[in-house]
Amino acid sequence: MFENQPKGLYALALANTGERFGYYTMIAVFALFLRANFGLDAGWAGEIYSDFLMLVYFLPIVGGFLADRFGFGRMVTIGIIIMFVGYLLLSFPLGGGTVALVVMLLALLLISLGTGLFKGNLQVMVGNLYDDTRYATQRDAGFSIFYMAINIGALFAPTAAIKIMEYAQTQWGYSVNDSYHFAFAVACASLVLSIAIYYAFRGTFRHTEGNRAKSAVKSDTEAEVPMSAEETRRRIVALCLVFAVVIFFWMAFNQNGLSLTYFADEFTQKTSSGIPSMVFDVWNLVAVIVAVYAGFSLFQSKSGQTRVVSGCVLVASVVLLVFRAMSVSGEVSVSAPIFQQFNPFYVVALTPVSMAIFSALAAKGKEPSAPRKIAYGMLVAAVAFVAMLLASRGLNTPNEQAALAEQGTLGPLVSPYWLISTYLILTFGELLLSPMGISFVSKVAPPKYKGLMMGGWFVSTAIGNKLVAVGGYLWGDLPLWVVWTAFIVLCLISAGFMFALMRRLEQVAK
Repeated sequence: MFENQPKGLYALALANTGERFGYYTMIAVFALFLRANFGLDAGWAGEIYSDFLMLVYFLPIVGGFLADRFGFGRMVTIGIIIMFVGYLLLSFPLGGGTVALVVMLLALLLISLGTGLFKGNLQVMVGNLYDDTRYATQRDAGFSIFYMAINIGALFAPTAAIKIMEYAQTQWGYSVNDSYHFAFAVACASLVLSIAIYYAFRGTFRHTEGNRAKSAVKSDTEAEVPMSAEETRRRIVALCLVFAVVIFFWMAFNQNGLSLTYFADEFTQKTSSGIPSMVFDVWNLVAVIVAVYAGFSLFQSKSGQTRVVSGCVLVASVVLLVFRAMSVSGEVSVSAPIFQQFNPFYVVALTPVSMAIFSALAAKGKEPSAPRKIAYGMLVAAVAFVAMLLASRGLNTPNEQAALAEQGTLGPLVSPYWLISTYLILTFGELLLSPMGISFVSKVAPPKYKGLMMGGWFVSTAIGNKLVAVGGYLWGDLPLWVVWTAFIVLCLISAGFMFALMRRLEQVAK
């Protein structure tokens, strides 16, 4: 899994991990903050949330356009500085008035712009590492590792947000509303770590920072072959077709921060006990991840010494989990933001599993192409919302549930494991679609438009994120099964469209 990868991959992945940790710490509580601090209803909170997500993923096309002219590395550095200022503004508790709203909106704009300069261009640099033919066959695996690193940051983000908020309330005496700002401040510290990693290990990837005006140093194996105008057009059209399809995946997937968070807050049991409650402690999840990787290392390593170390780590992880299971007592609180740790947990834990499966298929000449994996990802996303449809049987509408809460009556609640299972299924879809989509773009994009085309991938994500607001507007008088059915239908239609284009896309990907 980690063999024959360029050293620069790990430096860029770790730099991105720091930035993503801060971002997901904010996202874990942002929709709830909008409703609590400003008194917004579900629809308006969803509108602001989705508009922010849209800008975060739309502005990379601007960042890509600038990077194609001034350099990817330069845009990454400027982006981190702008993001830092945005998170800093968001960290000040200014109340819930007009001034606070204006400052928040300005902060969101700066965070979006900074992310636009940073995110896409960092991923282009990762792709550029694999232009060297020594690593060309490892491109998909490299992006899977990179994507896994992103989710390591996201894994700890919900716990960090919850713990810092609780500390601000209990130890420093801040109100619930003001405590949200301490979660946002975590992002400032994470960006300092991110830029420190970037410059400490810059030597391993400096050659990927260039642009057309000032080309990076290339090895003898990287000589570019001029691409015809017709081939350039064919590739851009194919990429645009893929962009159109994935819009609806991100519309459905990013409900994790909106309608799925609303469901966690309003319809999910607030406590858990016994061994099942262990999943709400992030350190138990870390122990599972360590056990998974140690197990793979044990069976895949070529070194006897490495196998012994891996075996010891595996046994230690299992013993730790057993000990903690035997020590479980009482109930643990289950708050809505904590559910957002499960998607990154599944990504990190399942990445070696998915890579092993696809490596085995590749060895037999049966590995699906990147476009086919994307189509399968859409189908899997539809299945995830089928699980939510089943979980919602017999539940009130959101407005009915809210009316009962106002009367001091607790409406019907469901097991938190419905949501945990939904996140598991969604993650399978994400692993099929997202890292493979990024890899596909980095491979197919015409060389002189790499930054712009990676920006195009993020624009499709931006449009999908804008449509996330649909979940907020559906959240009210409609039965929950109607809400989830809407996403099921959209995912199925998108998958069908992708399969209809499959032959054309696979020809371009060759």
